[in-house]
Amino acid sequence: MSGAYPSHIGIIMDGNGRWAKMRGLPRIEGHRRGEEAIMEAVRVCAEHHVKALSLFAFSTENWERPEEEVRFLVNMSRDVLRKRMEEFMRLGVRLRHIGRRDRLPPEILAWFDMAYEVTRHNRGLNLNINFNYGGRGEIVDAARKLAAEARMGRVSCAEIDEARLAGLLYAPDLPDIDLLIRTAGEMRISNFMLWRLARSRIMVTPVLWPDFGRTELEGMVSEYLRAEALADSDYGGSPEG
Repeated sequence: MSGAYPSHIGIIMDGNGRWAKMRGLPRIEGHRRGEEAIMEAVRVCAEHHVKALSLFAFSTENWERPEEEVRFLVNMSRDVLRKRMEEFMRLGVRLRHIGRRDRLPPEILAWFDMAYEVTRHNRGLNLNINFNYGGRGEIVDAARKLAAEARMGRVSCAEIDEARLAGLLYAPDLPDIDLLIRTAGEMRISNFMLWRLARSRIMVTPVLWPDFGRTELEGMVSEYLRAEALADSDYGGSPEG
């Protein structure tokens, strides 16, 4: 395909449970199959020099799911890091956990921290694993930090602006999301990176996440590029600019 890829792609990976149910399998088998879809998205983005890929792996609301499924998802995050680290290094991926650290077992946090330290000097794709993450919670946590700074006299009310608040988000160096993809046909953003979605183009596909591969991702990026080109033609430039 032609044209530069967007700088930051976000994906809400939905449909694992439905994929398994359609095949008479336990829900965890859908999550297991979804691991390869994750890796294929990472490969495509790394190949096309995307700056950042943010994957919604586990929300702060997902703790309410059945205990067996929650345990599998938490352990799967560790297993993916353990099994795929060599490939991450070969692709030049920098990996980071985004989300709250509370409720995560120490062993899982240790793996996230290790992955960050091992890959931090790579110069390729920034892969963000949003785990125990909520968009409203991220903004609340940033507001709390800002309130603490104000209480200590480090910032006045007049100095508070978007840039200062954005600088206190979980990953302040990230650019806004250009393209948000949601699989499984759901027309919701589900509390995902709300601050970063302010100007995003949102695209939804009926394809379930375990079936979402290179062809599907490249097709959606092509659609994104056509839509952006059309917007530039219609408005003489982005209406967001």
